[in-house]
Amino acid sequence: MKISHPLAPVFDSDSSVLILGTMPSPKSREAGFYYMHPQNKFWRILCALLDEPLPQTNGERRALLLRRHIALWDVLAGCEIDGADDGSIRKPVANDLSVVLEQAAIKAVFTTGTKAAQLYKRLCLPKTGITAVPLPSTSPANCRFYSYDDICEKYSVLLAFLTE
Repeated sequence: MKISHPLAPVFDSDSSVLILGTMPSPKSREAGFYYMHPQNKFWRILCALLDEPLPQTNGERRALLLRRHIALWDVLAGCEIDGADDGSIRKPVANDLSVVLEQAAIKAVFTTGTKAAQLYKRLCLPKTGITAVPLPSTSPANCRFYSYDDICEKYSVLLAFLTE
């Protein structure tokens, strides 16, 4: 199925960290926000690291990200994909990350998952010149490779780049 990215990036001029996935999953597209599959660990991990309560609405998720200076978007503006299977991505088209990078005080870029890291390196790095730090995927499919605690530990690298 051919998908065009339906979600705007979440950021403001104070954002210091940019976290990039590949493409919103069907559940995320349906809910109108990032990482919305009920078994995706992204929000639980982020809130545990930041000692924040788990947001319940998209407005609360957006407020949390902006309050903690985190920008959130995806590497791709469009692609062909089967469901939420990043391994099936064909004909990828990169997002124009300058939309965020030219308006925010980004100190570090992170990718979530192997495919996001590969696509960023191939499609975005030549334009941004900023090396992204790869992080493990928080999707339910990644549970067999990393425990919740392992993923939390890997994501803790974000904390060094967040401004108060």
